[in-house]
Amino acid sequence: MKKHEFVICINNRGYEVSLETRKLYEVLADADAQQHQQLRVIDESGEDYLYPAALFDPISLPAHVIEHVFHAQA
Repeated sequence: MKKHEFVICINNRGYEVSLETRKLYEVLADADAQQHQQLRVIDESGEDYLYPAALFDPISLPAHVIEHVFHAQA
């Protein structure tokens, strides 16, 4: 089973069209991005892009909540 990681946007300055503050975003694994203090996030376009990690706070969700998040997106 794939482990899903999520973050909450705490600052969208400079990325107002792509990110909403206080919104949950899925993070895709990208070791190179992390070395540059960036995260690969699925944004409002539905595509994944790199953003400064400082714009987000990580959040841990129980498995049943993650399941509900994905069903809500379908």
